[in-house]
Amino acid sequence: MSELKKRIYENGIEYKLVGDYYIPNFQVQEDNRPIGKWGMLHRSYLRSCKPFLLNELMLDCKLHSYLADLNEQATTRYDCIVKQMMASEGVKEELKASDQMTWVRAMQSIANRSEEIVKHEMIYV
Repeated sequence: MSELKKRIYENGIEYKLVGDYYIPNFQVQEDNRPIGKWGMLHRSYLRSCKPFLLNELMLDCKLHSYLADLNEQATTRYDCIVKQMMASEGVKEELKASDQMTWVRAMQSIANRSEEIVKHEMIYV
């Protein structure tokens, strides 16, 4: 019986010998960016409504970076919408100083509407 090589390269893939079997030697790229709230929402949407896309992203090792990019874009969009709504509705720091409960109520309304807009535009698509 001939000696098996520790590593072989075949069809563009490197294999390493583990026991009596050759196993593909895949390197997963580390992506330390957080996927955050928006990324988790989109992942659960993909899991329930688009499982084939989710599997494709996982097999290509692109899921984490895809969700991290989406999270960054959704966060930027959310912040932009909140600022625009605050300007259009006249919610300013002066209102916060004079009538805190009115300011809290207005900001909560703006935050809820902005979140729904981001979900509709970016997350559940």
